[in-house]
Amino acid sequence: MDIFAIFGDLAFYGVLIVLLLAFLASAIKVLREYERGVTFTLGRFSSVKGPGLIILIPFIQQMVRVDLRVRVLDVPSQDVISKDNVSVRVNAVIYFRVVDPEKATIQVENFMQATSELAQTTLRSVLGKHELDEMLSERDKLNADIQEILDAQTDSWGIKVANVEIKHVDITESMIRAIARQAEAERERRARVINAEGEQQAATKLLEAAEILGGRPEAMQLRYLSTLATIGNEKNSTIVFPFPMEFQQMLSSFADTAVTPKDKPS
Repeated sequence: MDIFAIFGDLAFYGVLIVLLLAFLASAIKVLREYERGVTFTLGRFSSVKGPGLIILIPFIQQMVRVDLRVRVLDVPSQDVISKDNVSVRVNAVIYFRVVDPEKATIQVENFMQATSELAQTTLRSVLGKHELDEMLSERDKLNADIQEILDAQTDSWGIKVANVEIKHVDITESMIRAIARQAEAERERRARVINAEGEQQAATKLLEAAEILGGRPEAMQLRYLSTLATIGNEKNSTIVFPFPMEFQQMLSSFADTAVTPKDKPS
């Protein structure tokens, strides 16, 4: 009888110790530095606790852990029709974090899913207002616009959107060839414009030089002699000499003086 009584006492104390440990385990919580605990007392919000050691009243208080670290959300590829009616597939990545654990727990059921769905609709809405060229060349501006809209809409959920990055803009093969042809035509147009501007500048300089040489006949003679020296140094077999206009005028004056007027009739 004494043995059974001893075993009965040990079992009673063992159950009591187990219950005590379970009570302590449910009452004592440890939160890490990046965690906060949203506590509820009989279902009503009471406070946000942490980090460190947290003591709760079992069966009276409950706690929801909230991670405050930056989260990375990959937005699935979205079919977007640009402003110039080009169909593209775009995906992005969002960096955000919880800044208000109370709102993130009470105001929205699942802030991760809510932020993902909102990011998809915002991505389609913002990119649909821009042309394809802007999607490809002004990606930083589009990232800033999407980030600003998301940050404003998730503020009521206690979430701060830190950054948005558009990763890929996928277009069809036919559109890639069209863009290549457009780029080639643009390069050709720029080459023609540069060539025309060069011709215009050269013509302007030649006109200025002609005006200077025309005002000083001796300068024209020096230029003529310089040109002859350059031609002579090139070892050409045939040299064409220009006929100066002064010689033509001199010969014309000689011809006029050599012709005698006809005798007038008496």
